[in-house]
Amino acid sequence: MPSYARLQSIARPIAQLFVACLLLAHAAFAACAEPPVKLTVLSYHEIAERDAALVPAYAVSPANFAAQMQWLRDSHHHFVSLDDVLADAAGKRPLPPDAVLVTFDDGYQSVYANAFPVLEQMHIPAVVALVGSWLEPKNGTVDFDGKPLPRGDLLSWEEIRTMVHSGLVEIGSHTYDLHRGVHGNPQGNLEPAATTREWLSDHGRYEDEVHYQRRVADDLRRNNALLQARLGRGPRVIVWPYGRYNAETTRIAGSLGMPVGLSLDDGPNIAATPLSALRRVLVMGAMTLPDLEREIHLRNTFVFDDGRPVKAMHLDLDYIYDPDPAQQERNLGQWLERIVAMGVNTVYLQAFSDPDANGAADAVYFPNRHLPMRADLFNRVAWQISTRTPVKRVYAWMPLLAWQLPASDPAAKDTVVTLPNVANHLAMGYPRLSPFSPRARKAIREVYEDLGRCCTIDGILFHDDVTLSDYEDGSPWALKAYRSWGLPGSVQAIRADERAMARWTQRKTAWLDAFAMEVAQSVRAQQPGLATARNLYAQVMLNPRAEEWYAQSYESSLAHYDYTAVMAMPYMEQAPDAAAFFRRLVDRMQAIPGATRKTVIELQTVDWRHEDTPLPSAEVAETIRTLYGWGVQNVAYYPDNLFRNNPDPAALRPVFDSKPPPASPLPKPPTH
Repeated sequence: MPSYARLQSIARPIAQLFVACLLLAHAAFAACAEPPVKLTVLSYHEIAERDAALVPAYAVSPANFAAQMQWLRDSHHHFVSLDDVLADAAGKRPLPPDAVLVTFDDGYQSVYANAFPVLEQMHIPAVVALVGSWLEPKNGTVDFDGKPLPRGDLLSWEEIRTMVHSGLVEIGSHTYDLHRGVHGNPQGNLEPAATTREWLSDHGRYEDEVHYQRRVADDLRRNNALLQARLGRGPRVIVWPYGRYNAETTRIAGSLGMPVGLSLDDGPNIAATPLSALRRVLVMGAMTLPDLEREIHLRNTFVFDDGRPVKAMHLDLDYIYDPDPAQQERNLGQWLERIVAMGVNTVYLQAFSDPDANGAADAVYFPNRHLPMRADLFNRVAWQISTRTPVKRVYAWMPLLAWQLPASDPAAKDTVVTLPNVANHLAMGYPRLSPFSPRARKAIREVYEDLGRCCTIDGILFHDDVTLSDYEDGSPWALKAYRSWGLPGSVQAIRADERAMARWTQRKTAWLDAFAMEVAQSVRAQQPGLATARNLYAQVMLNPRAEEWYAQSYESSLAHYDYTAVMAMPYMEQAPDAAAFFRRLVDRMQAIPGATRKTVIELQTVDWRHEDTPLPSAEVAETIRTLYGWGVQNVAYYPDNLFRNNPDPAALRPVFDSKPPPASPLPKPPTH
């Protein structure tokens, strides 16, 4: 149950009209302009007819490829080379408008047979990325992602040299032998070799950082040496298998003479996009010309995830965990079937555990440096959801402050101090580490760093604990920070001064959001495409005084996080009229330009006031239908109870399906 449920019996009533809320809107969010797009990078694989393709989903027919190139030229896009990209990055020669870089992954023979003639005819530069271990044999078969592949289905060295000598084709590294999976957890999931710390079953442990980085460096060095020996020139660009890379792989590639890195991250390439992490559009076999045009347009107008509305299940991993591994796997199998049946595209997945139910996490479901690991389960479940269901994004649901560290941890006692307050005054009611303590901040960052290293995820959902009441924090570290802000050195003195109180509230809100972004960045070093979301109390949207009570701001949340998941739970709020409650939330959201796209309305599926009584699935479905009718784009629900079939997919799936994605949704990148 969200900790917010514990607060409702003492929450303050709404004291102001909705119109007053609008006075708090930050013009910076509404007026922000997106920076110009500098470069579109296209990722192709095979150029072959579907019935002759090795991997049909990624095979573009020769006719479609030629038509796409012609359309790009006719629509005034400008084809550029890797030299052009590097010259622009060095400030020597700017890229032309609507610049496009064409790339091919894996080194299929069909690239020479069917794509190269088009490149020659239209004088289009391109990058072809090669996997050394697939090219070294002269004949026979090669191990192609665990399957035997005839060597003749890949480029020959003579064909590669012909393309290079044309002056149009730049050869890139696709690694020597990292285009495969390695065991990423004790359960045996195969995950991308370049970014996974391998589970060493013979030793019963994970690969350490020294050996991991050495393995990656040795592989990239070997491929560079092979390409240098065969072609007389080493690669300047690394194309990451499956689009997966991290801070370590990027650093290693740069040290080996490859400053340009190509990924499959979502979004446009702007001036601030690192040269080492250029984003690409994955061109699929089923894409028509309108599909390609739409995808480029969405990327270049900063619409991510193909503009899909969020349809999210918020899942407790505690439901899957079982001391019996066999039962745990059965639970997981049933849950995967349930996710498919529900028709959602996003999962918020619990990564922590709170066995004593005091509101603070005592353990986690992944290996880390600070907290007990209840089970090495999170990575297994997240990977299975990503690869065995249609879900597009898996978020790790994590506290920011509500950690109960072991007593032996130096930061365990660096907690938020709540000052005595009047009866029935709002208080958070659960332990948290102080966001002002350097030791606590370091411990929290390290927990998140360990999550990023061990688990493949698409986002972080910060729990509702990103909050401080108006009687918090009175710890010594917090008081020191307040003095540095030019405020009195005690909470009592701040509260006695109305102007100081207002400044204190705003600074606390900003401090919490900045710290959340800091820890997200520690994960992003390992998961570069990471999105962020946060749970927000509904009162923050509805009551102008709420920022003072919670140190949360809807406008600040919109500005900092990719998504704001508002806990729109009228039973917890004890709202007399649920429809009016939802209507006011939607009106508040729609009053701010751009907020609808970034706001998730998260519904409750149980009534926690009455011993966790499930709400009727038909009622939840009708609420979603109503919200969609009012223009809401993104909806989530919590909790999902596998064992009670609550809510029922038979009721929710039809209403979720009534909010379709844009035309011709695209498959997610390959994971193998």
